[in-house]
Amino acid sequence: MKKAILLSSMLFIGAISANAQTFRGLDASPMDKAFYPDNFSHDRKGDDKALVRVTYSRPAKKNREVIGKLVPFGKVWRVGADESTEIKFYQDATIQGQKVKAGTYALFAIPGETEWTIILNKDLDYWGAYSYKEADDVLRVKVPAKKTAENIENFTIQFAKVDNGAVMKFGWENTVVETPITF
Repeated sequence: MKKAILLSSMLFIGAISANAQTFRGLDASPMDKAFYPDNFSHDRKGDDKALVRVTYSRPAKKNREVIGKLVPFGKVWRVGADESTEIKFYQDATIQGQKVKAGTYALFAIPGETEWTIILNKDLDYWGAYSYKEADDVLRVKVPAKKTAENIENFTIQFAKVDNGAVMKFGWENTVVETPITF
C-alpha cells in the first residue's frame, strides 16, 4: 500500500513538473522596439542615450490588402498589432509645434489616403484600440502619407536623424508615414 501511494505521488509530481515546463506558442506579431538614436547601429559608438523609444508588435501583410482595408481609413488604429503601441520620451520633445512632456504614451493613428492623424494618448496597457478614448489624447497632429514602390511585408517603425531631432517613420505594404520630432 505504501509503495502504491509513493508511486502515485511520484507520478503526480512528475506530471505537474512536465506540464509546468511547456510554453505557449510564439505570438504571430512579434514585439519589436525602435530607438532614437539607435545605439545598436554599427556606425555609432553606443555612448548616446536614447531620446525616444517605441515598443510595438509587427504584423505581416501575408498577401492581404492592408492600408485602407485591414487597417481602414478614418478609424483609430493601434499602430501595429496586439497590445497598444507605446512611445516613451526620455526628455521633453516637440511634434509640429506641440510640446510633449517626457513620459510614456500610447501611440495611435487615424489613417487616410493622403494624410494620417498621429495620436499620443495618456491611457496605457490595454489591448489594441478597443478602449481608446479621445478625451485622453495629449497630442494630435496630421502628417502626409506617401506611396512607395517598395512592398513592406511587415509593419515597421524606424527613426532617421534630421537637424534638431528625428523623423519617426511607419512603413507597411506600400505606404510610408513620417512624423518629425525635435528635442
